[in-house]
This record gives sequence, structure tokens and C-alpha cells, in this order.
Amino acid sequence: MDADQQARRAQAQAALGKHGRLIRTARHGKLLSDAMRPLFRIHVPRGYGVLTTTGRRTGEPRPKCVRVLRDGDRAYLVQLMPPNITVERPGAVNAWLLNIRADPAVTVRLPDGIHHGTAREITDPGELATARTLLCDTVVPLDLGECLIHLRGLPSRAKIRELHDYWFRTGRAVAIDLD
Repeated sequence: MDADQQARRAQAQAALGKHGRLIRTARHGKLLSDAMRPLFRIHVPRGYGVLTTTGRRTGEPRPKCVRVLRDGDRAYLVQLMPPNITVERPGAVNAWLLNIRADPAVTVRLPDGIHHGTAREITDPGELATARTLLCDTVVPLDLGECLIHLRGLPSRAKIRELHDYWFRTGRAVAIDLD
């Protein structure tokens, strides 16, 4: 296990007690996304979107509701893993990120429309800093509900920013270069 995986695992271990009971497995995350998708068909709220990848085995479109923020001709998001999965299976990757690794051509539906682009994991330190600032410091109204689902207790701007920072530290940042 490399140093990056060890750091993610330590962060996840510390967060286990804080996280709510809903998001404990990858299946729970899929169920939450599936429940949100019909609402997002009607209206995609600011700060969120529907990422559609191509299934690496099936070749079928795979939509996923995600927290995504646009900055010019790029959109940024973070691959999230429930803390217990990060602890039990360091280096685990979500299906949508595996799909991006196999075929980086994606579609993302944002509040301003549908965009095609090329997704990639962010490795450049400068771009990581840009993504961190955008994703961790931005709080939108739907984040209050997200905080209720993921953390115990009442939501606050500070708790939301702390949650986003945790996700950024333990997840994998992804950029979509929009066409």
C-alpha cells in the first residue's frame, strides 16, 4: 500500500463515526443516485449534475448523479467512497471511474445544459488546488440535504465544507474538459 492509500485509509477510519447510517456501501450510493435521477431529469440543481459514462463491459450508457461544479470549459467532481470501504479495501474505485479509465468520453448534464467532454483524473498539483478550492468552498442549497444524509446532526456551512474537504482528501479528483 503506497503512502497516498495509507493517508486515505487513515482519513476514512477517522470519519467512520461521523458518517450517517445511510451511505455505508457502494450499493447505498447507487440507490441514492437512482432516487435522485428522476428529480434531476426535471431540474438539475446548481452544483450537481448527471454524469453519463460508457460501461466498460457492456458498452451501455451509465448515468450517475454527482456533485459537479463548472469552471469555464472544465467541470470538476470527486469520486467518493464510503469510509468503511476505504478502510476495508484501500484503493477501491467506483464503477464510473473505472468506466472513465476505459473510455474517457463522457456526457454531463448540468443546470445550463448537456455537455460532452473528456474526463480524466487530476494529477497536476495546480489543477488539484483549483479543484479543491472550487469543490470544497462552494456551498449550494442542496448541500444541506446532502449533509443530513451523510453526517449525523444538523447541517451547517462549516460541516458541509468539512464534508467536502474530507471527500476531496479521501477521494479522487476528476476533471472533465468540456467540448
